[in-house]
Amino acid sequence: MTTPQAMTSIRVLDFSWFGAAPIGTKWLADHGAEVIRVESHERLDALRVLGSGHFRDYTPDLNGSGFFNDFNSSKCGITLNLNHPEAIEIARRLVAISDVVIDSFTRRAMRKWGLYYDDLMQIKPDLIVINASQQGHTGPHADYLGFGYNLQALAGINHLTGYPDGYPLGTSVNYPDFVMPMFIASVIISALLYRKRTGKGQHIDFSQYQAMVSTLGPTVMDAIVNGRVQSRTGGRSATAAPHGIYRCQGDDRWCAIAVFTDEEWQSLGRVAGHPSWAQEPRFQTLLGRLEHLDALDAHVASWTAQHPPKTVMAQLQAAGVAAGVVQHAQDLLENDPQLRHRGHYHRLTHPVTGLTYYMGPAFRLSATPAVLKPAPCLGEHNAYVYGELLGMSQADIERHTRDKIFY
Repeated sequence: MTTPQAMTSIRVLDFSWFGAAPIGTKWLADHGAEVIRVESHERLDALRVLGSGHFRDYTPDLNGSGFFNDFNSSKCGITLNLNHPEAIEIARRLVAISDVVIDSFTRRAMRKWGLYYDDLMQIKPDLIVINASQQGHTGPHADYLGFGYNLQALAGINHLTGYPDGYPLGTSVNYPDFVMPMFIASVIISALLYRKRTGKGQHIDFSQYQAMVSTLGPTVMDAIVNGRVQSRTGGRSATAAPHGIYRCQGDDRWCAIAVFTDEEWQSLGRVAGHPSWAQEPRFQTLLGRLEHLDALDAHVASWTAQHPPKTVMAQLQAAGVAAGVVQHAQDLLENDPQLRHRGHYHRLTHPVTGLTYYMGPAFRLSATPAVLKPAPCLGEHNAYVYGELLGMSQADIERHTRDKIFY
């Protein structure tokens, strides 16, 4: 007999799009929740069409986006045009059989359709509704629009990223989209536990902005306690030296090294073969190393440049010094023994992309591990959701498809 997964029997009606919220519900789906992803041809999730580099052979296809598919594994996919009057009643019927409803719009959208928390409570009083918007559904900026790229700037991350004499660089990805899911999945699970204990649902007004600000705790505390506004350091640290990215042997190959104590510095010197610069008096204490960072970094880089980054990492790690190769995508996918051992990437066969790698969750549940399924094609599960779950006849499904309600 197959053991039920951790989230089996939970149904999530997912109106969210792009990255942050869909990845959060992906984790639920990978662990057994029936997540019904609601989409529409009228306004496609942009990840289905964004950038040719995310498609096999660089050929765009609505069902072939690596981005979209990776973020939506294990879900059911339906099409429902909420701008059609008849679609709202169908959405309400889906709400009635769901445990959780999630969206990532501003407060205007769901209210326009009559699908806000106050409306949905009348349908199912113990429903859990999470609005995972940019800045929450209250306050002067509640209706502001944005993406992860804007959010990381607003939350202060860009201000800390770059060189002291340069402009704020930010990150090369929508970094918040990969931080939000852990918040979103955990608050949903917390609300489900509350409902199990009390029989009551609740409204979760989630602010992605506040979640990102909370990741800068030490920086905010420095301003509160010391009145100091931290800025860009180019990767350097006030509590570690050396602390940075050092060029290694090979084409554009690097290793990150962080030395926090004098004992770790001595260990680095032994690994480097006791060079004369490692014995210099000015480098024997953390304060001394912090005072001579330019010279220190030049010496460390002169050593790392002679060795492959994996060798530098392995030797320093063996000596108790924190070090990590600066890996690129191919390293992660093909060459990382830890990720391979942990089974991080799952090979799944998708009807459009064929055999494809999907990212699994970063955690393992010993009794109920994740089981991934390929992401849905657009409207792939219309027959199942509308026919089996809602009991619509084939004639009704065909009519609604023809009338672009299921569109």
